[in-house]
Amino acid sequence: MSQTKNVKPADLVEGFGAAAFGAHIFRVEIPAAAKGDITIIEDYGFKGGDNGVPQRETRLVLPRRFWSAIAETARKDFAARLKAKKLASPRWTTGDNKVDRMLGKELCVLAWAAEHANSVDECKAIAAKWAALKPEERWWLFSQTAAEAGLADDKDAGWRKALYHALSSGKAENKKPRSIRPAEDGPLTPQLF
Repeated sequence: MSQTKNVKPADLVEGFGAAAFGAHIFRVEIPAAAKGDITIIEDYGFKGGDNGVPQRETRLVLPRRFWSAIAETARKDFAARLKAKKLASPRWTTGDNKVDRMLGKELCVLAWAAEHANSVDECKAIAAKWAALKPEERWWLFSQTAAEAGLADDKDAGWRKALYHALSSGKAENKKPRSIRPAEDGPLTPQLF
C-alpha cells in the first residue's frame, strides 16, 4: 500500500502564487544582462494548444529602467495578498518568475501603462495609482485591453494608450496650450426663441 504525503498549500505553488505544474500562469522573464528588456508571457498550461488556444502569448516587452521603477510596487502588493493566504512572498529574480494567472493580469495592466512613460518618475507615479486600484478593477482593465490590444506588438493601440493616460497625469507630449476665453460683459440672458 502506498503512503500518502501531507502536502501543504505552499508546496503546490511556485513564485508569486503560480500553481506548480500545468496551470494557466504568467511568466516574467528577467534577463541577467543589466540593460536587458523584461518580457511578460501568458502561458496557458495544459489548455494551450487545444481548440485554437495558443501555448503562450507574449503580452509585452518592457525596458529594464521602467521595470525597475514599477517592480517593487507590484511585489509588495502581491506579497501582502499572498501572505494573507499563508503563502511565501518571493522576490523578482533573474530568469523565469512564475506569477499566478490573476496577479499576472494585474501586472500586465501596470506594465502596459508604464510602457508609454517618459521617465522613471512617471513610472513611479503610474505604479502608485495602480496600487490604489482594487484587484477587480485591474482584472476588468486587463480584459478590456487584452481583447483589443493585448499582444507585445499592440503597443500603440487604443486601450494600451488609454491605460497610460488613466494611470499617469494624463499629459500628452507636445500638447498645445489652451486659449483663454475672453470675459463677457454684463449678465447673460438666454435667448430661447
